[in-house]
Amino acid sequence: MQVDEATVRRIARLARIKITDAEAKGLEGELSGILDWVKQLDEVDTKAVEPMTRVVPIELKQREDKVTDGEIADQVTANAPVTEDNFFVVPKVVE
Repeated sequence: MQVDEATVRRIARLARIKITDAEAKGLEGELSGILDWVKQLDEVDTKAVEPMTRVVPIELKQREDKVTDGEIADQVTANAPVTEDNFFVVPKVVE
C-alpha cells in the first residue's frame, strides 16, 4: 500500500506530532514499507491455527464468585478522618 504525503501529515496531526517537509517525505517510504509487510501477513494460512492467549497452555486459578465486604472494613477506614458505619464521610461537593 502506498502512503502519500497528505496521509502522513494527517497521521502526524492525529498523533499530535509536528513533522517537517523532509520528515514527511521520509515517513512516506517508512509507512508504506510497514503496511506492505503487514499485507504479507494476509498470505499466511491460519485456518488450522487455534486462537490462543499465551504460548504455554495453562489453566488459570479461579475462585468462587461471591460478594463480601472483605471483612476488614475497620482496618480500611482506620486512618480516615471521619467515618460512619465503616464508610468514609466526605463533604458535599455537588449542589
